[in-house]
Amino acid sequence: MTLNVALAMPAHTARAVFPPRSLDPLEPALNLLSREPIQDFGSVPGRSMLAEADILITGWGCPMIDDAVLDAAPRLRYVLHAAGSVKHHIGDACWERGIQISSAADANAIPVAEYTVAMIVLANKRVLQIARALHTTRTDVLAEQLFPDMGNYRKRVGIIGASKIGRHVIRLLAPYDLDVVVSDPYLSPAEAAALGVGLVSLDQLVASSDIVSLHAPSLPSTKNLLHAGLIERMQPGATFINTSRGELVDQDALLVRVEQGDLYAILDVTTPWVLPAESRFYTHPNVLLTPHVAGSLGNELERMAASAVNEALRLSRREELRFRVKAEDLAFTA
Repeated sequence: MTLNVALAMPAHTARAVFPPRSLDPLEPALNLLSREPIQDFGSVPGRSMLAEADILITGWGCPMIDDAVLDAAPRLRYVLHAAGSVKHHIGDACWERGIQISSAADANAIPVAEYTVAMIVLANKRVLQIARALHTTRTDVLAEQLFPDMGNYRKRVGIIGASKIGRHVIRLLAPYDLDVVVSDPYLSPAEAAALGVGLVSLDQLVASSDIVSLHAPSLPSTKNLLHAGLIERMQPGATFINTSRGELVDQDALLVRVEQGDLYAILDVTTPWVLPAESRFYTHPNVLLTPHVAGSLGNELERMAASAVNEALRLSRREELRFRVKAEDLAFTA
């Protein structure tokens, strides 16, 4: 029996994530009920498609899938999310009724990891500071005199959190002559060895790393994970990179340390999401702020579409989902 597929997300999400022809591979192996997404599960077209759907492909902004939705979708067996976290639209009823869930979080992690590695290489090379000096002085800049320690050879990179993103960063750093260490309470020594990294405590990591890169999930237990004491223990000249969430960091303490002049910060995320206009993070020469550009944007969204489409094709071949999410996994994701 051919499985029926429906999309469920706002129309603008569908346009951004699923460009023309991106859904073509679904057919003829699967029956795509409509290229227009369900935007409201209670609407007439929404109820009509729900009644026939075996698979929902969801995206950012998908309405909550709860008991009422599942009652209207007697055939539904799979929800394939063409984005990262499923916390915002997968209700308890999905887990209770045995609906299989898949996420494109792994695909979404790749551009974040790429951004992080680019920033690590630039930070160790002191490119951001040297470029600022050149723009300011508009004359010859003697880079090695300014930064005799510049370069990536044998520098230590500390990864906080062996998450999907953290592991992609580790993988991408493998060709470099870097010493990579990880702090993660759920990572065993055997797993760290398999990843080719050293396993250290968080105290050891911040005190010994030239780069400290944060990849832990945002949970109640990780709020202010990098507290004032840890920030103060970062070694002089180190660079802190945050592509995770702002609430994991004591930002007031970070600003105090940055203003001492011996710590650099690359912040793609902050709390609040957009800092107040008067924030001194905007003006300090040791800080690079970017507006959460590390995540999937532009044509990178197509990777998440391809991930969801490939999961659907696996189901058409009666194969297991590659990126299945289970209820217990949500305790360790942002």
